[in-house]
Amino acid sequence: MTINVKASITGSLSTTGDLSTVLATFASAVAEISYAQGSGAAEADKAFADTRTLAASTTEDLDLAGSMTGIDGLTFAPAKVKAILVIAAAGNTNDVHVGGDANGLAGLFGNVNDLIVVKPGGAFLWAAPSGGLTVTAGTGDILQVANSSSGSSVTYSIVIIGASA
Repeated sequence: MTINVKASITGSLSTTGDLSTVLATFASAVAEISYAQGSGAAEADKAFADTRTLAASTTEDLDLAGSMTGIDGLTFAPAKVKAILVIAAAGNTNDVHVGGDANGLAGLFGNVNDLIVVKPGGAFLWAAPSGGLTVTAGTGDILQVANSSSGSSVTYSIVIIGASA
């Protein structure tokens, strides 16, 4: 297994004045993390990926301590989480909330009630080349995902990369 996580922002801005047009281009520093096969620093050996739908005003708890199936068809129960990507479908009306569970992954958020709001068509990416987030069964193993409101369902895609030790 080789996994690459990459994030960057590039673009241009054009403004028109009375006598000229100015075009400014920019490129951010690229954050790129590669994981080799294994369970140590800069290594990963567990992966979960799925596209899921939540009914209006519902919440689901993704239990990282063994109730999910990884992309290899085996139980997904990483000891450490190394990367998380959540992409909200562009056609959603409601937001996708990530986090906010009392038994959430320690270190992902400042407080257990904190969450990330992923707007329709938006994304949330978290990654760490070493260390990662420790999964502790019963007290620190939940990644909660919620539909922010009533009226319509939301669809989101999620990828979680982990290590067995």
